[in-house]
Amino acid sequence: MSDTSDVRASSGWSDGADEAPGAAGSAAGSAAGGDDPVLTRIGFGLDGVQAAQRGRTAEARASFEALWAALGERGDVFHRCVLAHYLADLQDDPQAELEWDRRALAAADSLTAERAQTYESALQVRAFYPSLHLNLASDHLKLGEPDLAREQLERAVRSLDALPEDAYGASIRTAVDELRQRLR
Repeated sequence: MSDTSDVRASSGWSDGADEAPGAAGSAAGSAAGGDDPVLTRIGFGLDGVQAAQRGRTAEARASFEALWAALGERGDVFHRCVLAHYLADLQDDPQAELEWDRRALAAADSLTAERAQTYESALQVRAFYPSLHLNLASDHLKLGEPDLAREQLERAVRSLDALPEDAYGASIRTAVDELRQRLR
């Protein structure tokens, strides 16, 4: 992966060990014991993300792509958001990473609070946006598009108030500040 994987790592989306926006990462991780079969498969796939970090990216990517194909473009928006986010992180090509991050954002845009809260009652869709826009900003920077990166970073900044005052929220705020410094 690239030099902006540090942004994803600090955003909590990169390895499945930390919480993803609005706890979607913990939703996927804890689903292994839950009753949502798609999130269970995503949760098992997070082991693949960790394997990818040990050099088995293609294997993990293929596993998630098979799950995406089974889910389909019209599958559950919560599942699509979580899965597209993780698929973005497994891409070697920055353009492909951008496309997967766009899919994650589009799914989040369609996600209702009611659907998110069927998984976890405290899950707030608004809390997904700082990380989603941060990832898009990072993608655009990798692609040599600093103006588009700044636009996405500004969207991330405008949504920071949705983050909890916890370690996850602090990590996103730090990543935003770090990317802001790089874009100067």
